[in-house]
Amino acid sequence: MNSKTRILLVDDDPNISQLVNLYLTKEGFDVTVSMNGMEALRQFKASPPSLMLLDVMLPGMDGWSVLREIRKFSNIPIIMITAKDETFDKVLGLELGADDYIVKPFEMKELTARIKAVIRRYQPAAESPDKELSFPGLTVNISHYTVNFLGKPLEMPPKELELLYFLASHPSSVFTREQLLEQVWGYEFFGDSRTVDVHIKRLREKLATDEDLGWSIKTVWGVGYKFEVRDGLA
Repeated sequence: MNSKTRILLVDDDPNISQLVNLYLTKEGFDVTVSMNGMEALRQFKASPPSLMLLDVMLPGMDGWSVLREIRKFSNIPIIMITAKDETFDKVLGLELGADDYIVKPFEMKELTARIKAVIRRYQPAAESPDKELSFPGLTVNISHYTVNFLGKPLEMPPKELELLYFLASHPSSVFTREQLLEQVWGYEFFGDSRTVDVHIKRLREKLATDEDLGWSIKTVWGVGYKFEVRDGLA
């Protein structure tokens, strides 16, 4: 990472904000601090950061509401900060479009590792050859991180796109949740297998159609998921 990697830190605890700010600045990040949700939204719109660290418990507009608003117009990576180590909060954040979460109290080294892992996933190598998969009504380009569905561009966060691309590049092959975590998120990801379920649900919602296109994301009960295609399409 370099000094051009800009982080917007949103936390109303001045002690935590100061500590995180000092540590990340020392690590080479350019950090801006916001103390409440409305201010964070204004700063985000005025000067979009490379990544946002967003506390859930904020005065006035909470972190969930901020996340919802930002996801209406931006896919910039967001890591939620929460004091509650509960599955519901983790899943809710992922449902709303968060990229990762970290629970207070946290180690600075772990926070830095999460930030770097998320940013790497948002920066595909420029020298990668053009890689594109095409099926009826669907084109997924992993080089340019674009998806075209039924003739129109489809907005999709990088992890969703990477999951779709991985499954579609192995048509009709079944993968467990653990295999998908390893292949798509990598060993640096600190989540659990429910993360895969959340992203599969979002993919299905975005790729829903009344048309029979000859392909679909299927659940293999007791095992995992597969990108099923009709014979002759693979």
